[in-house]
Amino acid sequence: MRSSLLACMSLFAVLILMPALKAGAREVIDLETAVKMGLERNQSLQAVRETLAGAEYGVKSARAAFGPRFKTSYSYTRLDEHPTARDPGPPPREIKDSRNVWNMNFNIYQPLFTGFNILSNFEKARLGSDQAGSQLDRAELELILEIQSTFLDLLTARESVRVAQDSLTRLNSQLKVSQSFYDVGLVPRLDVLQAQVDVAQAEQDLISAGNIVDTLTARMSMLLNLPLEQDVFYQGELEFMPFMLKFEECRERALSNRPDIFIADKSVQIALKDERITASSFYPQIGASFDYFRRGDDPTVSGSKLQDKSEWRAGVQLEWTFFEWGRTYYAHKQAGQDIRRLMSEYEHLLKSVAFEVKSSYLNIEESRKRISVARQALEEARESFRMAQARYEAQVGTNTDVLDAQAKLSGAEANLIRANADYLKALAAIYNAMGQKNITLEAD
Repeated sequence: MRSSLLACMSLFAVLILMPALKAGAREVIDLETAVKMGLERNQSLQAVRETLAGAEYGVKSARAAFGPRFKTSYSYTRLDEHPTARDPGPPPREIKDSRNVWNMNFNIYQPLFTGFNILSNFEKARLGSDQAGSQLDRAELELILEIQSTFLDLLTARESVRVAQDSLTRLNSQLKVSQSFYDVGLVPRLDVLQAQVDVAQAEQDLISAGNIVDTLTARMSMLLNLPLEQDVFYQGELEFMPFMLKFEECRERALSNRPDIFIADKSVQIALKDERITASSFYPQIGASFDYFRRGDDPTVSGSKLQDKSEWRAGVQLEWTFFEWGRTYYAHKQAGQDIRRLMSEYEHLLKSVAFEVKSSYLNIEESRKRISVARQALEEARESFRMAQARYEAQVGTNTDVLDAQAKLSGAEANLIRANADYLKALAAIYNAMGQKNITLEAD
């Protein structure tokens, strides 16, 4: 009996604690944690990392071209008739060899001079590896900005839900007041109908705001490579964070840190290597080789009646192509044009980076001013709504005045939320424009 009672109590305790356990299983993620998780788990970054690993293998492949090349071959040939030779004797006689010819060759080739082709390809591969590293930095910056922007949009949407709920609460309160006044004959039914319409609109706004929160939550989970069905709460507030840097300092940081500038510079250097590679055909190609041969009339290549079983050869070769109807000349000219094109793009990029920093800097200043104005407007809207509500309850104001004041109050709250969100998003944008991975948006 006692054991049964204990079992019932244990089951009851489990049932009571189950909601709390479920609530405790909910994962809470702040902005810093979200960015770190994204950098670690996002699949698009993994693809760029694979590209970087491939570029490193390319460097090793290009380095190997400096060394000697080893190759071997093994072949069988069937002749249409027996090879013959005359033995002068004495006595003179004719010697017939086998129609089966087996050959084995082992070759070592060491390039000595290739018109700087091998060196240029190696330097080009190293530049490509450095460029791939910068592409990873750029991808990380873009992902950080996307996560921060989505996170801030989610916080904004969550605040919009709160504003919509407050607005609905105020409108329901006004509807009750209007209904009470109508019931005692103090106001016409028009006041009740107007209040009901505004309540219905507020309910729709609340539903839409809640859907935006759910959509942005799912997008955050996608960016962090989390299951969409996982219960996650992204925790944070639209808090003001100071930004003390001057524009000139921001621009200098951008020119020093931006990975796309580094990528563009490496592109120019790679184009210079390509030009040098095409010019290598103007020079002679020199190499040394060593060959070891074995022949025979059976698969063991052990010689035959007329052939020695082995021999070796060593030598140096020079090959120089003098004329190809301008193919090398025009390829070299084309490479030069690519260099000039990339140089123009590089100069344009520098100006674009400066403009991007300037635009983000101006957005910060604008948002900062809007926050100050929006705070003042919100205080005034609250006071206006309070006065309109008091006048209506004292029957010296109209229902329209209350509804208008309520709409302006909701608009003022929304304006302050947008101003705070725009300021933080401008912070994220200017750190991205400067090439800085500031995952918390806090000042340096």
